[in-house]
Amino acid sequence: MGLSGKVDIDTLLGLPRLRTIRLDNNSLDGPLPEFGRLGSLKSLFVNRNKFSGQIPDNAFVGMGSMKKLVLSHNSFVGPVPTSVIQLPKLTELRIEGNQFTGRIPNLQQKSLTLVNVSYNHLEGPIPPSIASMHVSCFTGNNDLCGKPLELVCGATPKWKIALIVFICLLALGFLLLIIAVLHQKKKDRTPTLGKVDSSSYSSKKSGRASSTVAVVGTGGNSYGDSGSVSGGMSRGGSGRGGSANSRKAEQAGKLSFLKDDRTRFDLQDLLRASAEVLGSGNFGSSYKALLMDGQAVVVKRFKQMTAISREEFHEHMRRIGRLQHPNLLPLVAYYYRKEEKLLVFDYFQNGSVARHLYGNHNEEQPGLNWPTRLKIVKGMAKGLAYLHAELPSLSVAHGHLKSSNVLLNDSFEPMLMDYALVPAVNPDQAPHLLVAYKSPEYAEHGRITKQTDVWSLGILILEILTGKFPANNMTQGKSGNHHAELTNWVSSIKRQSENSTAKLFDPDMKATAEEEKEMMKLLIIGANCCETDAGKRSELKDVILKIEEIKDRGR
Repeated sequence: MGLSGKVDIDTLLGLPRLRTIRLDNNSLDGPLPEFGRLGSLKSLFVNRNKFSGQIPDNAFVGMGSMKKLVLSHNSFVGPVPTSVIQLPKLTELRIEGNQFTGRIPNLQQKSLTLVNVSYNHLEGPIPPSIASMHVSCFTGNNDLCGKPLELVCGATPKWKIALIVFICLLALGFLLLIIAVLHQKKKDRTPTLGKVDSSSYSSKKSGRASSTVAVVGTGGNSYGDSGSVSGGMSRGGSGRGGSANSRKAEQAGKLSFLKDDRTRFDLQDLLRASAEVLGSGNFGSSYKALLMDGQAVVVKRFKQMTAISREEFHEHMRRIGRLQHPNLLPLVAYYYRKEEKLLVFDYFQNGSVARHLYGNHNEEQPGLNWPTRLKIVKGMAKGLAYLHAELPSLSVAHGHLKSSNVLLNDSFEPMLMDYALVPAVNPDQAPHLLVAYKSPEYAEHGRITKQTDVWSLGILILEILTGKFPANNMTQGKSGNHHAELTNWVSSIKRQSENSTAKLFDPDMKATAEEEKEMMKLLIIGANCCETDAGKRSELKDVILKIEEIKDRGR
């Protein structure tokens, strides 16, 4: 909300049952307020503000209920308060992006699941009790040592390491020079993907097959600009082998295909393809490209999956690859690198539900009518139910359900995409990237459940019926109060439904009075899915039964 100034702790003392304070992503400044006076707090989020100065060592004494303490991305200095050791129920401590100095306190809480101290000025050994955290949780502190970092405590002094690195860099530079000369002689330069703008793509399209290829990635404006993937590839896929075959494919620069019936292509084919940027965001950038043989594919490039191991990633991708349902966009192939991952899907010319809801409409391209929207909702619900049945071990089977992640095929059947990503996305990035983390249960209790997908489905049903964009539902990379805004959005729709149905529904549907009665039934179903209390939400199986009873023509 852009809040600035000071926090009045005396006023907050009048709320004895206050359990969570979220002031993140504002402009509050000065020293950290005396939150220790609020002894019953369970969660405190003050990240991404302008707080500064040293935090008193006893700042968190007496806060025995504290579970989540997030102080990241401020300007705090001095040592990390040792009173964090005295928080017996602490599960999450995040202080990254500050200027803390000294050693990491010897945290011993068995309940800890995440400790992120990256990008400070900390030094000394990492406590063994948190050495199992991912290495990214400690990067940016040049003087830290011990597991999981590669620097062994008491090892070679820095000046010797610097000298060795300098010599290695000289040798590497000489080697690269030799390779460059040989490479030039062979005239085998690797082309790049994503350099072709829409005008040049259109001119080439007339001389090729009419189908298109979409390439969707993360971070950066064009895939080729990233320099992340280069030559060493040969035509043909790697098949569906185990981790050994996948590792060989990775080393050879090949894609690992999950479907036996697919025509194989390799990374070099993608790099040669002309491409047009479709869109970009913190989680992904989109490209449209055309392979030489006219195949239409979607390629998504992820950089927020570095916390998952190679074996875990391969196994999860094979698990996703086995899924098969008319309302799921199938995963065709994938590519693994530690720094980034590529997922390859089919592309559909009709685009996403979001494109049809918010694009420019005219006589040639009218908005979606009521029968088509009902068809989309029914298909989405079936696809979601299939995910829940086939992935019972996942707490959230989809996790990123929104209008831009529902594609439409030629007959306007919906196909869910970006599903089952929660286990692969870095835990510290997931709350900023995935829709499931905008849910009421995460905002209030810091967890997501199987009912979270039902909440996302409800939001999407209301969006499809009203043609109105849900506030902050797809905002990424920020930590605003999405739950409150979405709750207000749903409440406003409920109020409108009690007063004027005609003004509530998207006029592009051009519905009759009889159809509006059916639309109202669906709206009630969607609103029930959006109950703040997950326990009061409808079960997915009941939602599907009720949706199936709704008629597309009001007869």
